[in-house]
Amino acid sequence: MKNDEYPPSEDTFFIADNIENEKGESALDLGSGSGYLTKLLVENFSFVVGTDINYGVLKHQTYKTKNLVCCNGSDALKIKFDLIVCNLPYLATDEILDVATDGGAEGFEIPKKIFDSVINSIKENGKFIFVTSSLSNYQKLIDYTQKLGLKTRIIAKKKLFFEELILVESTP
Repeated sequence: MKNDEYPPSEDTFFIADNIENEKGESALDLGSGSGYLTKLLVENFSFVVGTDINYGVLKHQTYKTKNLVCCNGSDALKIKFDLIVCNLPYLATDEILDVATDGGAEGFEIPKKIFDSVINSIKENGKFIFVTSSLSNYQKLIDYTQKLGLKTRIIAKKKLFFEELILVESTP
């Protein structure tokens, strides 16, 4: 596997299981990694964009789609989406060595930047769905989305051997 490849894992499949029935005009996969979720969204949305901060990752995606943008969060986009999904880099780390997984202090530093960009990209009746973990300060993430003016609720949890994945839905 090349360094620019990021295969889908348990958290990606957890999101996929919970968004497969979502439908609408437009969807955004933030931090699209392998492209797995982007490809899934193409089936139920007319217009889908995948973003990733790592150009090499976009270039070598396993699940190829159109409309890929190399940018930080959704900062480069000037449109609003019905659905935004994000497999956050949520691991609590002292430093950011892997942008795909490391969330910084309390697993909050990088997700906060993503949330700050999402708030400008979500339609009035849209949804933002993200995954986080019991290994991070997920309550701080939830509190922050609420501080941004989003109504937030946990929609699913999945126990793994060493952590619990938490799927959160936020709406304007």
